[in-house]
Amino acid sequence: MQLHNVIVLALEAVVYFLVLITLLHWRHRIGIGVFITVLATMHFLETYLAATFYVQVPMATISPGSAVFFAGKLLMVLLLYIKEDAATVRQLIYGLLVGNLLSFVLGQILALHGGAMTPGGMPSDEPFLRDLGILMVWGTSLLYLDSIGIILIYERLGSIMGRRMLPRFFVAGMLTLAFDQLGFYGVLNLLTGAPASVFWGGLAAKMAMNLLFVALTGIYLSLFKSDGAASPVKGISDVFNDLTYRERYQDLLARTGRDGLTGVHDRGRLEFEGPETIREAVRNGRAISIMIVDADHFKEVNDKYGHLEGDEVLKRLAGVLTGAVRKIDMVYRFGGEEFVILAQDMGHRLAVDTAERIRSEIEKNVKAGGERVVTVSIGVSAAPKDGRSLLELISAADRRLYRAKAEGRNRVVGS
Repeated sequence: MQLHNVIVLALEAVVYFLVLITLLHWRHRIGIGVFITVLATMHFLETYLAATFYVQVPMATISPGSAVFFAGKLLMVLLLYIKEDAATVRQLIYGLLVGNLLSFVLGQILALHGGAMTPGGMPSDEPFLRDLGILMVWGTSLLYLDSIGIILIYERLGSIMGRRMLPRFFVAGMLTLAFDQLGFYGVLNLLTGAPASVFWGGLAAKMAMNLLFVALTGIYLSLFKSDGAASPVKGISDVFNDLTYRERYQDLLARTGRDGLTGVHDRGRLEFEGPETIREAVRNGRAISIMIVDADHFKEVNDKYGHLEGDEVLKRLAGVLTGAVRKIDMVYRFGGEEFVILAQDMGHRLAVDTAERIRSEIEKNVKAGGERVVTVSIGVSAAPKDGRSLLELISAADRRLYRAKAEGRNRVVGS
C-alpha cells in the first residue's frame, strides 16, 4: 500500500504539472488569466488536504496537498515570473491573499447563523470552517513570502551558478519549501495537534517532489525555449514593483550593449557594469581579473586584404575569445582590434594561464585571407594587487599590453 501511494503521488504530480505547464505555455493564445485562475483554485484543495487528508508512504505520513500541489505551485510561481514578470506574480499572490481573507471573514459571519446544518440534517462543522479559513489566510501569507524568497534566491544563485536554470530551480525550491514547511506546520500543529512526524514527513516529501518537478521542468525547457529574469531588490514593502522593474531592465540590457560587428559586448557596456562588478568583487574578497587582447599588425591585414576581410578577422577573433572563456566571463570590444575580458572569480595566475591559452588558440585558428596567421598580444591585471577599480585595472593591463608589443608581440605579459 505504501508503494502504491508513492506511485499515485507521482501520478498526481505529473498530471498537475502537465496541465499547468500547458496553460502557461499557451498563455498568449488563451490568456494568462486562465493559468492564474486554475493555479488559484487549487489553493483551496491543497489547504483542505493539508488539514484533513494524509497517506502513508515509506517512513512517513504526508499530505498530497502540501507535498504535491503546494510544491508544484511554488515552482509554477517561479516559472510565471521567468516567463512574464513580477507584476504578473503579484496579481496571483495578492488575489489569493484578498480572496482567502474574504473567505475567512465571511466564514465568521456565517457562524452567526443559527442552527446551520448539512442537507442530511447533520450540524455543520463550523470549527472546521474557521480553522480552514485560518490555514488558508496563513498559507497565502506564507506564499507571499515564499514567492519573494524563491525569486530572490533564484536570482542570487545566478552569480554563483551562472545561467544554469535547473540547479538554481532545485536549490531555490529546496530552501523555500523548507521555510514554508516550518511556517505552515507551526499553525497546523496549533490548530489540529499534528505530530512532529507530519513535519518531517512533509519536509522529506516536499524535497522529493521538488526534485521531480525540477526534472519535469527540465524536460519542458529542453523542448521549448525559455527566457531569463530579474535581479535583487531593495526591500519587501513593494518588492514586486522593484522586481518587475529590474526584470525589464535586465532584459533590455541583455539585448543592448552589443558590438554590431562581432556580437560581443561593447565598450559602453563595460564602462556601465564593469565598475560595480569590480567593486563588489573587491568588497566581498573575490578574485577578479582583466585581460586586454590586441591583434598584432592589424593595419597590415586591412591594407593587404581589405577592410571586409579585416572585419571577418575581428569576427573570428571574437569567436575564439567567447569560446575560450567561461560563461561567467564577459568579452567586450574595447575599440578597433582591441578586446577586453572581465573574468570574475579568477585570480592573477589563472588569468595569465587563460590568456596564454587564448593567445595560442588564436595563433592556431585565425588567419587572414586564408593564409596569414593572426596573432595577439595580451596584457593581464588582477584586483586587488593591480588596483581596486575598473580604471586602475584597465591601466595596469594596458601598460602590460604595450610591453608585450615592445617585446616582440604574440605574447602575454602579466606582471
